[in-house]
Amino acid sequence: MQVILLEKVVNLGDLGDVVRVRNGYARNFLLPRKMARRATDSAIQEFEARRAELEKAQADRLAAAQAVGAKLAEHSVKLVQKAGVDGRLFGSVTNMDIAAALVASGFTDIVRSQIRLADGPLKAIGEYTVAVVLHPDVIVDLAVIVEGDID
Repeated sequence: MQVILLEKVVNLGDLGDVVRVRNGYARNFLLPRKMARRATDSAIQEFEARRAELEKAQADRLAAAQAVGAKLAEHSVKLVQKAGVDGRLFGSVTNMDIAAALVASGFTDIVRSQIRLADGPLKAIGEYTVAVVLHPDVIVDLAVIVEGDID
């Protein structure tokens, strides 16, 4: 299925690109999230009429993400989990735990799907660097400190 992208999509294209994707990806992901539209002649003409408006909205989202990214880069998250004497956690620290800590710190617009743990959940005490994807063009490294609560 051919779609016209209404915003930048990672590994697919930029705003206004007409790309060919699988039917399921378009129907189940791109179209419901209003990230794309079927590339019919009328849709392409309508997009060209609204192009300036969509580019301005994308620039505003990018500027907002960069502002949040600047604050987030200076921030670190400290989590306390139960741990054994050898430094391994009973359980693990997931992106949901990190997102909850960020929301408690005042970053209310960050959701767990934006937090990328490269090596999976954190299972030991220590300092880690976690990527937070605020926008396809704004990726911030966040310092996460996991401390053990030895009881």
